[in-house]
Amino acid sequence: MSATELVRARRATAATFALVGAISAVWVVRIPALRDKLDLSEAQVGIEVLAWGTGALAAMYFAARLMAAHGSHRVLRYSVPAAVASLSLLAFAPNFPFLAAGGLVFGALFGLVDVAANAQAAELERASGRPLMGKMHAGWSLGAVLGGLLGAGTAAAGLGFTASVALAAVLALPIALFTVPHFRAQDPDDADRQETAAGSGPLPRVIYLLGALMFCAFLAEGSVADWSSLHLHDSLGVSEAVAALGYPVFELAMLAGRLFCDRLTEKAGGRVLLAGAGLLAALGFGILTATEWVGAAFVGLALVGAAVCVVVPLTFSLAGLAGGARSAAAISRAGMFGYSGLLLGPVAIGFIAEHWSLRISFSVVVCTCLLITAGAFRLPDLRVSHSRPDADGPGPRAPGTATPASPVAPPS
Repeated sequence: MSATELVRARRATAATFALVGAISAVWVVRIPALRDKLDLSEAQVGIEVLAWGTGALAAMYFAARLMAAHGSHRVLRYSVPAAVASLSLLAFAPNFPFLAAGGLVFGALFGLVDVAANAQAAELERASGRPLMGKMHAGWSLGAVLGGLLGAGTAAAGLGFTASVALAAVLALPIALFTVPHFRAQDPDDADRQETAAGSGPLPRVIYLLGALMFCAFLAEGSVADWSSLHLHDSLGVSEAVAALGYPVFELAMLAGRLFCDRLTEKAGGRVLLAGAGLLAALGFGILTATEWVGAAFVGLALVGAAVCVVVPLTFSLAGLAGGARSAAAISRAGMFGYSGLLLGPVAIGFIAEHWSLRISFSVVVCTCLLITAGAFRLPDLRVSHSRPDADGPGPRAPGTATPASPVAPPS
């Protein structure tokens, strides 16, 4: 693949992360409007998130074999436009059962896109010979900021949930169709190795630990995405438009952190970076839980975003590396663990809030963030290193290669 084609593939992949981040953000920041539209309880909001997460996990279960057979580029070519179009199922849901079914479909397509985009990013890391995952996930954060601001703007303009989400789908679909021809196709030898290895033998143990850390990070992210606007609106008494700004503030902090994620990983190592991220995220949730002042709540959200931003891209990148020829299977397995956090966490928060309060729910997430720190010390001292590839192929060593002092754990 030429240098120009690699650049186009990197841009298309980053745009895909941004696109999915944007369409996800629009609907989550308008959850208060969705609740009012269909007169939902907190438990029903949690069930809708459960439907979304169930669809995502089901798709991730089959994603590895699908990519092994067809390549991440073909999976993305069809799933990205379909995911954008499925947003209309949420926008025009006339009742709660239809909403839950739409969430299941949207979640399935989202899960397929997410695993395939991360697999594509891992392939581009190998082809380019340098770390890229942090910047790819920065694209997600940028899209989430823009989508959140669009959602807040539609709330300020008085638009309801249906109009807001339908507008996001209309704006996103042309971008999706424009990016899909530029993904990098797998080399035939790589595709053969992936398909041969897709179902053979156990994966390295470190992948399950990385998946557990991703679980904690996604639980924290999902808690902010699905419940921060309700917490700001209901607990602190701010307007719906101001409450909708909480998620963009969180994602803006994530964006800023992810722009430096790859560089920090090289300098500090994965273990140190993940341990610090868990502590800082716990501090941020502690502030969000304890404060009565909306300004401090926004500071807490920013701290959480700046902390957890490194966990997901780093664990995805390391899972792809640890998987070797089975990188798609490793990313899919780690992703399934991670997205279980999005599936179980916000639902549990909804039921806790139903019986006690959102403040108590967020205090539970403080403990989850501390588990990231504890788990990080179980990792080897993983570090990424640059190689200098030729324009048309990978360099002598894949990016993200562990240092000799930090071997990948053996298979279980």
